[in-house]
Amino acid sequence: MINSLDGLLTGKQAVITGANRGIGLAISLLFLQHGARVYGCIRNLNSVHENEALKPYLEVGQFIAIELDLSSEESVKIATKSVRQYTKQVDILVNNAGIASGAVFQMTSINDMKALFDVNLFHPMLLTQGIARLMSRAGGAIVNISSSTAQSIEPGTFAYGSSKAAVERATKSLALELAVMNIRVNAIAPGITQTEMAGEMDEAAKSLLVGKSAMKRCAAPADIANTALFLCSDLARHITGQVLSVDGGLI
Repeated sequence: MINSLDGLLTGKQAVITGANRGIGLAISLLFLQHGARVYGCIRNLNSVHENEALKPYLEVGQFIAIELDLSSEESVKIATKSVRQYTKQVDILVNNAGIASGAVFQMTSINDMKALFDVNLFHPMLLTQGIARLMSRAGGAIVNISSSTAQSIEPGTFAYGSSKAAVERATKSLALELAVMNIRVNAIAPGITQTEMAGEMDEAAKSLLVGKSAMKRCAAPADIANTALFLCSDLARHITGQVLSVDGGLI
């Protein structure tokens, strides 16, 4: 039984992609505050040392930066090997990093679609294959970051929305197959969230989506991080195969 909400992840080893900004940074900091050791997978290692929020955790070795470019299959393999060099047991994996694309179907090239699926689905699943092997002894929790776009059909979201819909389908399949290893797999589907990626959106399109939500506001990265903390902690020990929408009520 859990008697306190402090230190929900004390002693846990967590791998988080896109860990140095936006939602990934919020998740990393919250997990660190709750006692986890975080292996933060990022494209540019130099950017971590410029991040004031992460510096205290870097200095004591609680945050370990791992280079990862999700557009490269070889980079995923090298990153997985790097994690193995630090630890033989991983308890948590958060597949957060991804890219967005906004274009109508007729103007979207097949090569662009393939590149999007590589970063948002195929290569995160390759990483998951490797990290799941490090969870096999004691089990663990995997959280995939999807998007409300996977379920809400809007013009110009064909490629991105399809990639995130595939993430949600993969989540359910993984939950079924990995349960025998005591690994739980869930997904979070954020709505519009206050990140750099959202800042690149067309303002009219953003306002339209926010206006469709019951709460009529954007999420903060902390809202997504709090949900990830819940799903990765023992508070959610009987929850798997679920997609939890954190979108302010897109009903």
